[in-house]
Amino acid sequence: MPTKHDLLADLNIKKDEFDAKKKTDSRLSELHDKYNAIDAEVLKAESSSASDDQVTLLRKKRLLIKDEIVSHLKP
Repeated sequence: MPTKHDLLADLNIKKDEFDAKKKTDSRLSELHDKYNAIDAEVLKAESSSASDDQVTLLRKKRLLIKDEIVSHLKP
């Protein structure tokens, strides 16, 4: 059963703290929007008749965006 990926848990950051950072950091906000969009695509693919290769490709794209976010958040 497809479930939404919990980015904030992976980042070990609370929602209010993350939201505050996004308000002052347009790049972080943009990356988060991209992440949410690809996460929605992953969920859609997982719940439809998408091939394993398609789902894997989408998951890899999601991971790349997550890595960008992690890198961006590093001081």
